[in-house]
Amino acid sequence: MNQPPTSLEINALDPELAERCARGRVVVIDDDLGILEAFRNLIELDGYACETYSSARAYLQVLEFNRPLHPGPVCVLCDVKMPDMDGLQLQARLVQQGHVPLVLMSGGSGAKEAVTGFRAGALDFLIKPIEAEQLMSTLHKAMSMNRQQLAQSHRQQQVNALLSALSERELSVARMVARGMTNLGISLELNITLRTVKFHRQRAMEKLGIAGTPELVRLLQETDQSR
Repeated sequence: MNQPPTSLEINALDPELAERCARGRVVVIDDDLGILEAFRNLIELDGYACETYSSARAYLQVLEFNRPLHPGPVCVLCDVKMPDMDGLQLQARLVQQGHVPLVLMSGGSGAKEAVTGFRAGALDFLIKPIEAEQLMSTLHKAMSMNRQQLAQSHRQQQVNALLSALSERELSVARMVARGMTNLGISLELNITLRTVKFHRQRAMEKLGIAGTPELVRLLQETDQSR
């Protein structure tokens, strides 16, 4: 059955909401409705957007719809001890999707759950009752992390777009140049004339919008590191 849109989606044209989402959007998941309300108030007081869910499955169902939201960093704050699907099970599902920073919280979990969460990539594991200052400090850290992730993703998209404009031969020559090979060495490796090597090299530089080899090396390193 279709799920109703969240309040964030209903107010998608609200300029205040857009500003909040640009600062950061916190997804809080807990089966305790009192905690959801208290955390929403605290998070919104700090200028963030906030959406709440009383179960992990409810959040996963909303994710499946992939509704458009205002751009900005996101993090998930999830309780570990919940019926039906607990926080660690949700984490496993989100990891498969390459999801945003996750902060786990619990009032009754032990070291085993904390270790499992950290090994799976949780940013932090908070023990209830959680002090407001501790919570917001952790959320600030999560937003900073996701903001960096978004910037890196955007940069990689830009690099991929530039590289896709190169012909196969231009890309081959560019990679060889970045590895430190001379024009003569490339000519012998590819069995093409020196003039052809220079032509492809110049064309690659022009299409990539770079002036020299150091820039080319940095650009291709960005691509290799993202794989």
